[in-house]
Amino acid sequence: MVARSSEVRPSAVRHNASPGAGRRRRRGAGRVAGLGLGAVALLVTLTGCDVGGAFGGFGWPQGGITPESRRMYDLWIASCIAALAVGVFVWGLIFWCVVRYRKRGNELPVQTRYNLPMEFLYTIAPILVVSVLFYYTAVVQTDVNKESANPDVTVEVVAFKWNWQFNYRDGQGEDANTVASVLGTSEVIPVLVLPTERSIRFEETSRDVIHSFWVPELLFKRDVFPGKIRNSFEVSELLQEGAYVGRCAELCGSYHAFMNFELRVVSPERYEQFLAAKQDGRSTQEALQAIGEEPLATTTKPFDTRRTASNFNPDNAPAGAGS
Repeated sequence: MVARSSEVRPSAVRHNASPGAGRRRRRGAGRVAGLGLGAVALLVTLTGCDVGGAFGGFGWPQGGITPESRRMYDLWIASCIAALAVGVFVWGLIFWCVVRYRKRGNELPVQTRYNLPMEFLYTIAPILVVSVLFYYTAVVQTDVNKESANPDVTVEVVAFKWNWQFNYRDGQGEDANTVASVLGTSEVIPVLVLPTERSIRFEETSRDVIHSFWVPELLFKRDVFPGKIRNSFEVSELLQEGAYVGRCAELCGSYHAFMNFELRVVSPERYEQFLAAKQDGRSTQEALQAIGEEPLATTTKPFDTRRTASNFNPDNAPAGAGS
């Protein structure tokens, strides 16, 4: 066994020193360069088309209606493209090593004790990737959370089990006055009417437990806390008119899944007409009809509370009966 082992090692050394080793190293370097160029080509191809639309937003909701939502969407898509580029490069290296250094008889591949360029690459490259992602995430987060001193519209969002009240305010903070209000009931979905081309501040508070104000097209949601905590956020403008469903995104009790509302985005002129109609004492439905809008929500409908019958007994059983 000792003699046989001593024969293999010199063979490996002689093989490493053979003239063909240099050509193999050059071919290996060419393959690595080809993989790198392929990754770059893939990145250029992906960034030159609507990647989000082609891949369903990589799991991120599409169709944002505010500049903030579109910036968040762009950050997500860019992060996914970067992750794919790194993944393709790493997978390429793995498969290249599997093929290049597969076993060929009893000959050993080139043996090295360390490789400074490779160690530099796998140490510095991840730090650079994380640093770039952190920088752009911090920039977008700061921009999304930014609030102006005097927004054009301020809405107080009041959540309660299990519905919403929207108060149009004449200023910011608890001391501001409510000039008009929309209150939802079990029979009528509340409709929040807001204008395009205006900055809008949402100030949120709850009357009982933690809720969460969420319109998917805003790509933004924030918890609504009870007590003295008033969460707030702001959008610089709404870019597209239309009706958008809103939901509570925090498990708040039995009817959490049915705690819906509707955001109705209209022109600034029609918003002013709606607000004037509300101040004149009209109901929300009458004010919506006055500006040519549907009086009731179109993206969702009221839920059946089933409060007049037992939820668990047959239809013909009296309430309270059971075993």
